Amino acid sequence: MPVPQHQTTTNFSRTIYIRFRLLFRKYPLVPYLFRWVLICLILGLLIGSASAFFLQTLQWATAFREGHSWILFLLPFGGFLVGWAYDCYGKSIVSGNNLLIDTILEPGKTIPFKMAPMVYAGTIITHLLGGSAGREGTALQMAGAIADQLHKPFKLSKEDRSTLLIAAVAAGFGAVFGTPLAGALFGIEFFLLGRLRYQALFPAVMAAVLADLVTRAWGVPHTHYPIGIVPALSFSHLIFVLIAGILFGWCAALFSKGMEYCSTGFRKYIAYLPFRPVAGGLLILLFVWLSGTTKYSGLGIPAIVSAFDTTAMPYDFALKMLLTIITLSAGFKGGEVTPLFFIGATLGSALALIIPLPHALLAGMGFVAVFAGATNTPLACTMMGIELFGMECGVYIALTCVVAYLCSGHNSIYSSQQIDTPKHRRFGHLRGKRIQDL
Repeated sequence: MPVPQHQTTTNFSRTIYIRFRLLFRKYPLVPYLFRWVLICLILGLLIGSASAFFLQTLQWATAFREGHSWILFLLPFGGFLVGWAYDCYGKSIVSGNNLLIDTILEPGKTIPFKMAPMVYAGTIITHLLGGSAGREGTALQMAGAIADQLHKPFKLSKEDRSTLLIAAVAAGFGAVFGTPLAGALFGIEFFLLGRLRYQALFPAVMAAVLADLVTRAWGVPHTHYPIGIVPALSFSHLIFVLIAGILFGWCAALFSKGMEYCSTGFRKYIAYLPFRPVAGGLLILLFVWLSGTTKYSGLGIPAIVSAFDTTAMPYDFALKMLLTIITLSAGFKGGEVTPLFFIGATLGSALALIIPLPHALLAGMGFVAVFAGATNTPLACTMMGIELFGMECGVYIALTCVVAYLCSGHNSIYSSQQIDTPKHRRFGHLRGKRIQDL
């Protein structure tokens, strides 16, 4: 008696299902890859598009400010608006990147989605009105807030949720700077000092690459920093690299400590949150009036590019550091990383006056090394240097980043960063502590 057609189809489907289950049991990484490829496709599309929109509007805000210098007088008013918004509606998200780190280390409540639009609006106001800030912090917070909304629909475990946020951080970083490999390493390195979360490596790489592709597909350009001459490494050059790395590490520590002390000072002497950026805005206006320049406002990309072309002034890095510390510790929104690029590149370029290495190479070394020291991410910064400047200067970049990382001490712009492996065995008692507890 012939078997009915529908029964044959059912048996065939059941056979395929059983074979796939056996295949997945034998090779458990196959469903893992499929699952994370799907999640990363969503992350790449959402975060890449959000990053492209952010970069384009940030570019518009910068161009408008440069063409209408009178708008700087509105900085205290904009600061009050940002402070009032966070005081009324953003107390749960005011810690910014530290909230991302806390959630990665100990997943708790879902990161509120409102973090994304609030930090975006606050950053645009900061840049439009002349504050000194970056873009990385905003990109990471937008990415984290968007990504964390997915953990419930995908029914992710606590460990997978941490991986999701790491992938989001990697995507945001890779998309905003056009360095996907550095973004992936940054995602698995930035929250835990001295240890990498290798189980998150594939999602981090996949999300960062996809987000970068999406951002580029939207036609968003990235700045190029050419290093023309890279001399062959010699023993004398090695000594100069070590000296430069030490100075970059001390500079990174100074920035981190300055952020900590200045933030504490604003909180101590100005109790009402909206008045803190007002005071910071007035200080910035006073600085611009006394100096007669807006060179240190905003991202400072032209000054960074100039540091690769000509030797920077010896005081450029210090003034940018001062203005950035005032801006961010007062409560304006934005990131620290691009100002750290400015500080490192101008310091490195100025060191060419006393260190016999090409000023463009020193600028590139400082560009990533000060960042490495301030975030305790030497591997991500080494990869970033290679992606931005080319493999020819890879040895110089790697040595400088590692030395800066060691010489910056147990300091960080991310106070929630946890110490897994201290930088020296004499600091073994710091294992398991957060930077903020030291």
